[in-house]
Order: sequence, then structure tokens, then C-alpha cells
Amino acid sequence: MQNQPRAGAVNVPFISTQPALSRRRFLRGAGILLSLPLLDAMRPSFASLRAGDVSTTPGGKPRRMLGICNNLGLLPDHFFPKQSGRDYDLSPYLEILKQHRNDFTVFSGVSHPDVDGGHPADNCFLTAARHPGSAGFRNTISLDQYIGERIGHLTRFPSLTFGVNVQQGQKSLAWTSSGVLIPCEEKASDIYRRLFLRGTPEEMDNQVRKLELGESILDAVAGQAKDLQRNVGARDRDRLDQYFTSVRELEQRMAMSKEWEHKPKPVVTASVPLDPESPRAYMEKVALMYDMARLAFETDSTRSISLMLDSVNSPALDLGETKTTDGYHNLSHHGKSEAKLSQLRSIDEWHMKLLAKLFSDLKAIQEDGEPLLDRTMILYGSNLGNANTHVTTNLPTLFAGGGFKHGQHLGFDKDRNYPLPNLFVSMLQRMGLEVDKFASATGTMRGLEMA
Repeated sequence: MQNQPRAGAVNVPFISTQPALSRRRFLRGAGILLSLPLLDAMRPSFASLRAGDVSTTPGGKPRRMLGICNNLGLLPDHFFPKQSGRDYDLSPYLEILKQHRNDFTVFSGVSHPDVDGGHPADNCFLTAARHPGSAGFRNTISLDQYIGERIGHLTRFPSLTFGVNVQQGQKSLAWTSSGVLIPCEEKASDIYRRLFLRGTPEEMDNQVRKLELGESILDAVAGQAKDLQRNVGARDRDRLDQYFTSVRELEQRMAMSKEWEHKPKPVVTASVPLDPESPRAYMEKVALMYDMARLAFETDSTRSISLMLDSVNSPALDLGETKTTDGYHNLSHHGKSEAKLSQLRSIDEWHMKLLAKLFSDLKAIQEDGEPLLDRTMILYGSNLGNANTHVTTNLPTLFAGGGFKHGQHLGFDKDRNYPLPNLFVSMLQRMGLEVDKFASATGTMRGLEMA
């Protein structure tokens, strides 16, 4: 986000006495059009190589993160427990998860500071960028990409971005450091093929050639940029220095990606999933995405996944024996209609059932003698505290697994909310990253301890 001028300050425009530099002149010699935003947009495809990167957390255990946002949330009265602490009574929705009670922590009274605007806030669920509905808003890096940049070189895919019924080009949980949206993968079959099906030798060679071509283009642009350093001011030299650094890092990530092209992919017994044709099969799609996340973590293909459940963009749902009579979004504006509330409860209960199955599946998988759930952090929540009123405070938040001491309800002030980004700092530290700040965080999550 841009810095705001101080109160009473006079805005003085930057004035240069140098002739304007043509961007096309800068790029003409290479015969290409390449800019820094494009470089940032390419970053999610490759792993970052940084000094001091870690392969695992202390103790040698790989840690993973799955961030899930249901952008219409849950009915608050049925989700939040009435008591705080470890001896709280399970709410109706949490009762569905009772067999996993000691595997998750439920939060109330949390939100992203100054993330307002109702529905547009879903794009900020993993970024916590302020005022998403404001003019000129630019997003910031998301939690999944922050992780991917730092430990993504350890796996074939630095991160994966999934979605269900997503409004493509408009919605995603994954954003680069320059605020570029990363499109969601919506077909489980395509995700499966990327994870486990190996291309022909010709296809692999072609991919390597594309990576090599990318390196040569970056070299050409960087060479031209160096020629400019003698003719620009100090401010532009700083920008060019940052550019050179990003070019070289990207070249390193491309080199690492070439190595992965020649490594065999994991072999799994699961077959290629069959994609539902209708967006009405919303819950079936959610279940498939959970399966893909589990397989990706089980095979250590990635350690960072985001999943956008675009309920706003979903029609009336087919829930097996139950079929909703209106679109998901329209139902969320229930106006206390019992008919709509009843259907919303059925939808929310389905979400809890699918989460319970995901927890069970991850607990059933052993990695070095430990359940995979103990090494996988699952964040489930929403950008809306109440979809009926579009408020972005008191967000329903569930946090499971990952090697924390769970089995509690951490209840904070519902009027003056505690910053949810503090949980992100705790998660990053559990990943083995030496950080004490992310977005608007003020520290780590109070009351949440590592196991």
C-alpha cells in the first residue's frame, strides 16, 4: 500500500531535470516486452533460493500449511462456543468435530485490522492488506506465497493454489509480493496430473527449453539495464539494483525448476479424480480439493496450499438428499427467515463433516511415526463474521494440527478484536522461519502454544 502524506504536509511532486527515458528504448535491443510486475507474477511458478533457507523446522520435521477461506462464513450462533478455555462446551457445529476436539483450537473475537469492505475482503484473507474496497487498493503477499518463497525450493511445487466455483481473475487467496493475483486451479483432475503424471521426454525437453529461454531473456534485459546505470539518478539506481537482484533470483529459481523436470514424480494408488460438471456439486468439489491437498502433503510435493471456497459465486447446491432452493449468496442474506436459516445450517454442517473427514484422513497417515495432521497446519475461516450483514469482524476461525497444544477456545474481545495476523506469525515460526512480523501482526497468537 502507498504511504499516506502526514497531516498538514504539502505534497511536492518529484521533478527531474533528466530527459524522459523511453521504456521501449530500454527493451528494443532484446525485441521483447518485459517489466517488473511480470517478473513478480512469474514468481509463484518457481522456488526461491535465499541465504539461510531452512529445510525443516528444528528437530528435522517438515511442516505444512493449508489455508481455507469460505467467503460466506458460518452462522455465528451455531459456530462459536459460549465458554472460553479448555473446558468449553462444543457448539452445534463443533459437535460434528468432537472426535478431533484435541486437534483444533477455535477462535472468537479475531479479525484483520482495517480489512473492511465486505465481500472484497476475501482476497485479503491470507494477506491482511488494509481497506480492500478502497480506490487504488493493491494487495500484498499472501501467507502461502510467503512460505513458498522461503522453503519452496524443497519441494517440486513451492505452493499450490486451489479453488471451488471461483470467479476467475477476480478471486484468489494467493497473491505475490507485488500484489498480483495467482489464479486458482479448479479441476481436481488437472491438479492430479500436475502432481503425479509425468510428461513424455519430448514434453519435458520442451519445458526445459522454455525455462532456458526465460533465462536468456532475463540476461538480455539485465544487460541493457546495467548500461543505464551511468545515466540515471540515485533513486533510479536503487530501483535498478532491486531489479538486478530479482532477475538473478528468478534465474536461480528457473535453474532449480529445470532440475525438478528431470526428477520422477511420486507414485500413488489413487486414480485420476472425476471432476463434477455442475457448480451445484459444490460439496463434492470441496471434498476433492481436500483429497488433492492430502495427496500433495503425503507425497511432500508442496508444503503450502491455499483454497478459496467461492460460496458467493455458487448457485443452489445439491447436498444429496437435501437440495437448496436458492443460490448460496442469496441464502446468506437470510433476514432471519427460518426456511433460509435451515438450509444454511445444512450447508454449514456439510462443511464441518468434510473438515472432520480431512482431519481423520491426515491422522491416518504416518510420517516418521507421527500422524501427518501433527505436521500440517489447517486454517479454516472466512473474511466475513456474519454474511447476512457483511461485517468483517469476529471472524469464525478454526485452526487444527501442526504441532500445537489444541483443545481450547481462545475467546477475545468481540468489540475490539484481537489481530488474526498474529496467528500467521505463529504459523510461520512453526514452519521454522525466523520472523516476528507479518502484515498487521503485533506479535504471535496469545494463548496458542507449540506442542
